[in-house]
Amino acid sequence: MTKIGFISLGCSKNLVDTEVMLYNLHSRGYEITPSEEEAEIIIINTCGFIESAKQESIENILDCVELKKWGKCCHIIATGCLVERYRDEIFTELPELDGILGVGSLCDIADACDAVLRGEKYSSFRDKETSPLGGDRIVTTEPHTAYLKIAEGCDNRCTYCAIPLIRGKLRSRPIEDIVKEAKDLEAMGVVELNLIAQDTTRYGLDLYGEYSLARLVKALTAETNIPWIRLLYCYPDKITDELITELRENPRLVKYMDIPIQHISDRVLARMNRHGDGATIRSAINRLREGVPDIILRTTAMVGFPGETEEDFVELCEFIKEARFDRFGAFTFSPEEGTAAAELDGQIDEQTKQDRYDILMQTQLTVTEEKNEAYIGKTLKVLCDGYDTVAEIYYGRSFSDAPDVDGKVYFKAPRKINSGAFVEVKITEALDYDLVGEVPV
Repeated sequence: MTKIGFISLGCSKNLVDTEVMLYNLHSRGYEITPSEEEAEIIIINTCGFIESAKQESIENILDCVELKKWGKCCHIIATGCLVERYRDEIFTELPELDGILGVGSLCDIADACDAVLRGEKYSSFRDKETSPLGGDRIVTTEPHTAYLKIAEGCDNRCTYCAIPLIRGKLRSRPIEDIVKEAKDLEAMGVVELNLIAQDTTRYGLDLYGEYSLARLVKALTAETNIPWIRLLYCYPDKITDELITELRENPRLVKYMDIPIQHISDRVLARMNRHGDGATIRSAINRLREGVPDIILRTTAMVGFPGETEEDFVELCEFIKEARFDRFGAFTFSPEEGTAAAELDGQIDEQTKQDRYDILMQTQLTVTEEKNEAYIGKTLKVLCDGYDTVAEIYYGRSFSDAPDVDGKVYFKAPRKINSGAFVEVKITEALDYDLVGEVPV
């Protein structure tokens, strides 16, 4: 049986694509191995969102090329966003690749493997606007938590973002299709469902003529018993009153929302072609906090966008102090070819971008430390993710923490705690981004 090694890069949406390909390969009779040195074929599902992600993808491909040179693997296939973006150049620039598949051709992964084993070069770029949405998959996250992609593509057209070029326009999955997948995941033992898309709050506009995320959540709640449903990638200008009501009144929709704001300066937001201005962002935050007591808000912001002045940056820092987000991430602007922002005047040098990033993250760290210290002495419901045998301590997350991007709760327990179990943990210590506690005897 031919062994396949898989490297999945980039975001959680890309991870779901990887899981679908793993299922297709397994169904065709291929064996999946975690060891790249054991694999006859290595598949790299690439990311091409920003420059650092592209470099990571290329470095991983080159690492596999070295394995190929030393006879550790025979064939290399690249898939995903980087391949889709540079479809005309990638075989020329990386001739060591044996196969390439665009984002619309993931269903062809088993055919690609069959072809390279016959010694053929393989290339497939199906129409990404008509490619299948969803599909059976092998979940690679912890067995009790999973991502559920509810839509593909994006219509927002932010000037810095290459996603519409790579992934195409918004295509929402029908509610019944998503519910069916959620039921399958529940049957596999999933107790935490993380809803993802490029913009989850835009979900359903193409299918149903209106924002339908709240309607989807109601259906998921009615048709499954999954205790935690979490919303990621929600845009502030599309948060409806119905969605706020659902967050407040649905006990299984965790009181957590990820809202990527990118900036607060009206001038910068306009140049980014973000929908809504600083007042829109402030209104969304106020509506959520007034409508959903104790809600946890996460956001991301960008520094160094073309034309961002010192005054714009100071305004962003002051807003971060004022808004007091519970969870926060930042990144520096990357001028991506093919995007409008790459051609804007006022490009900012890399050192200034990095300096602003460091200042912004330090500004948020002060807020995060204060919020974490407020948890000391409180008891939190924690989903156990596993046990660290070196540190001899359990780790997990409260409802406040999404997988992969937020902090953890480390805890001691007087008895064995299984992964996927919910447990009450009394917090005894606060670290920069994590909490420490213990399960009472």
